[in-house]
Amino acid sequence: MKVVVGLSGGVDSSVTAYLLQQQGHEVVALFMRNWNDASVTLEDECPWIEDSNDALMVAQKLGIPFQVIDMSELYKERIVDYMFNEYQRGRTPNPDVLCNREVKFDVFMKTAMSLGADKVATGHYARVDSTFDENGKEIFHLLAGKDNNKDQSYFLCQLSQDQLSKALFPIGELTKPQVREIAKEIGLVTADKKDSQGLCFIGKVSLPQFLQQQLVPKEGEIVEIFKDSSLFTQEAPKFSSKQEELEFLSQKISYIKTDGKVIGKHQGAQFFTIGQSKGLGIGGHKESCFIISRDMENNILFVGEGHQFPGLLKKALKIENSELHWVREDLRLQNGSSMEVMARIRYRQPLQKAVLYQFQEASYIEFAEPQSAIAEGQFAAWYQDDELLGSGVIS
Repeated sequence: MKVVVGLSGGVDSSVTAYLLQQQGHEVVALFMRNWNDASVTLEDECPWIEDSNDALMVAQKLGIPFQVIDMSELYKERIVDYMFNEYQRGRTPNPDVLCNREVKFDVFMKTAMSLGADKVATGHYARVDSTFDENGKEIFHLLAGKDNNKDQSYFLCQLSQDQLSKALFPIGELTKPQVREIAKEIGLVTADKKDSQGLCFIGKVSLPQFLQQQLVPKEGEIVEIFKDSSLFTQEAPKFSSKQEELEFLSQKISYIKTDGKVIGKHQGAQFFTIGQSKGLGIGGHKESCFIISRDMENNILFVGEGHQFPGLLKKALKIENSELHWVREDLRLQNGSSMEVMARIRYRQPLQKAVLYQFQEASYIEFAEPQSAIAEGQFAAWYQDDELLGSGVIS
């Protein structure tokens, strides 16, 4: 079988290529150049050149064909512009999820297939399996990686059955230490290379610094809301339906300046995210202050003190049906039905017990325990056992 590997210059994709070669596959390495603007990297570094050189050395060591493909224009169009737009709207996007859906498993996969590939492999800590239904149709299952500390199934939560049918994740059965050990044993240059930090397509750059390339700084006020605010003591109304209750539970509180006290200044609400505590420059509190809301129109950040601040916690979230995605289309809920799931609202968050509800107007996830810092624009993903069934954009 001919397999094209997305060789990124890191240890995970390097070992992926080696394992496929050991399994007897014909392996071809493609390196994606995703960014060509060095003006926003830190310390004048150009990470894609370093990564490309490391990928080339790995390919030479393994004796496999190597090619660089320039996808920077596509990245700008599908990922970077989307990011700027979402932050401008006051939402918190996840470029890594979009990168997998729009680039690695779309355009990159199509490029690989045009080169005669049967499958595409990446260095994700996830697994793909398949079974057949009663009609003989093959169903693909996206499973969590064996290494609980590195499981990356969440980043693949927007993939389709067609994309999974052509995907391989060879290191999904291994732990990170095992992957590094294999790389050391066979003498790969990437064996001790640190995992890349920063944006998925740029590397070592801080998010606010990157956003300032297009989003203009503008001074605004930081308003502290207090725990004893009447906003948190209002009684819930009586509900005529479960959907009405879920709509109420998932609604965000609309704060105004007079609800609290001005305690500082910031340089633009669009540079901050819900739940953020660093970079606010706020002192004089026993506990850290966290962003609980952003008023984009008036450029105001609302904050509350402490991890358990009531304005940080919500019991439910809403997903517009247009932004709902089922990896397992055969399990898609009918209107008026529900499903017990385990869900997460961000990468590395432990799975949370929840119920997914489907209605004609929208879908909702109700958690057994209130969740902290549910951010619009992020992806909620739901599982049963270790299988990821679907995901959606939090509205």
